[in-house]
Amino acid sequence: QLVESGGGSVQTGGSLRLSCAHSGVTRSTGWMGWFREAPGKQREGVAYLNIYAANTVSHEDSVVGRFTISNDNAKNVLHLQMNSLKPEDTAVYYCAVGESLYDLQKVRPKCWGQGTQVTV
Repeated sequence: QLVESGGGSVQTGGSLRLSCAHSGVTRSTGWMGWFREAPGKQREGVAYLNIYAANTVSHEDSVVGRFTISNDNAKNVLHLQMNSLKPEDTAVYYCAVGESLYDLQKVRPKCWGQGTQVTV
């Protein structure tokens, strides 16, 4: 189960932190990621990591240096810290779980959250 929170409206240059409470994520589906879908555009990946492995964080070029994905292992919460937000970051943001980084990068996870709106 994936439940996102933390979306909202912010001015250009502002920051938001998204959270995704997760449960039941096993080692076979340990890859998690953040995705976004802007009006009229296809859903795209933003950042990924494996919650059971170190040094697996990666971010798409469009958000490198501005967004940071992380996981709170003690609380089972995936975060996306978003800084220096731009109008083109406006979208519904989703967290998801997958079996591999490849599947996430191809936007083929096993499970999606319900999404949270971010407006810049």
